[in-house]
Amino acid sequence: MGRILFVGGGVVGTCAAMMLANDGHDVTVLERDPTPPPPPDTAWDEWDRRGVNQFRMLHFFLPRFREVAEAELPGLTEAMVAAGALRMNPLVGVPDEFTGGWRAGDERYDLVTARRPVGESIIADVAAKTPGVTIRRGAGVCGLLTTSGPDGIVHVNGVRTESGDDYVADLVVDAGGRRSSMPEWLRTAGSPGPDEMIEDCGFVYYGRHFRSADGSIPPAFGGLLQPYGSVSVLTLPADKGTWGVGVITSSRDADLRVLKDIEAWEKVVHAFPLVAHWIDAEPITDVKVMAKIEDRQRTYVVDGKPVATGVIPLADAWACTNPSLGRGISMGIVHAAVLRSMLRETPLDDPRTLAMRWSEVTAERVEPLFADTLAFDRHRLAEVEAAIEGRPYETEDPSWLLGTALAQSVMKDADLFRGFLDIVSLLDRGIDVMSRPGFAERAIALADPTPLPGPDRAGLLSLVGS
Repeated sequence: MGRILFVGGGVVGTCAAMMLANDGHDVTVLERDPTPPPPPDTAWDEWDRRGVNQFRMLHFFLPRFREVAEAELPGLTEAMVAAGALRMNPLVGVPDEFTGGWRAGDERYDLVTARRPVGESIIADVAAKTPGVTIRRGAGVCGLLTTSGPDGIVHVNGVRTESGDDYVADLVVDAGGRRSSMPEWLRTAGSPGPDEMIEDCGFVYYGRHFRSADGSIPPAFGGLLQPYGSVSVLTLPADKGTWGVGVITSSRDADLRVLKDIEAWEKVVHAFPLVAHWIDAEPITDVKVMAKIEDRQRTYVVDGKPVATGVIPLADAWACTNPSLGRGISMGIVHAAVLRSMLRETPLDDPRTLAMRWSEVTAERVEPLFADTLAFDRHRLAEVEAAIEGRPYETEDPSWLLGTALAQSVMKDADLFRGFLDIVSLLDRGIDVMSRPGFAERAIALADPTPLPGPDRAGLLSLVGS
């Protein structure tokens, strides 16, 4: 057992801290934002997390989050539901003609979700009551405590905060998110820092939140993420009769930047009949815009050796993508569970082995999920931009073609329906689902390329220009 520091106290960092404390580690979480989380009932209106720019944007906790939380953090999802989070199953309410009726095992699609401030406030409250976890808010880290290890590799043995306090640890976990300063701190300490892949994901979000009068959630007529040529529409249920609706398009789509205007945004959403009813309710925000979202991956083992020891990146501080698929927090808690498992097998007093092993298990267990997400995003962005230019999108990538066939056939076969849910819920990878006997062939045979009902590109431009 050892002293472990987390730099960053968001959802994933806090969940990981609880997992390690439950294993007997002495865990301290240093969170830059000073404001303590208010009760869940007031978190949406009162909590300001300046360090999380997407704090009031659309968020969703997939079934994979619920699955890992129930296995690794008993009582957490129950606490979330008790405080108002929504527990639902996407199969409930769908006619039997599409699902074949309820089957044993369908409970695996259960999810527990909430708006980000609400969900994070509940998780923070559970963490504050977890023995072995100390959370210090307003503790902004500004640098590292280091020594020189074998082969001149920088070894991190703690951090320094902006207030001048030093925290010594056997392991520092960077949970600082996509904008983590850890690479800069490492370079200042004499490390070359991690290799970084950075590129603009190419999407922009125009999102709003709504509330029903009776606490109900609108019925879903199709998937939560629906593609419509040059735009996608996202509808995400949340806590206490609230939900989010987002319109997503290319960040280069200058013609649709008018969607930041409420009137234009409402005209567009109302034009798509499968989702129009989602905004016939009380709005609780104006249109929030999220842009300049980066795809990023940091590699801490370069040319066969770690760039530093005593520090490892977790979740978005390691890799992050466009959030339209709702995978970020769910991939993050998977990464957290991998960390807990690794520390049961790899001693903290062998920092080089630990750094190498973390790179290996991350590549094995989590990187494929990141790669799948990145591949989907790049294809969808290319498809969006082709629609803007008025041409069909063409590719020979079999993964994209099979995924498209599955999306077009999902309502025609109960097994295809569940396979689709397995993928979008992050319960299974697409490559594994498509490898099931006869699955891909059936998806191809039943695929219907008829587009979802709604305006084409010319119709969209007419709407926003009128």
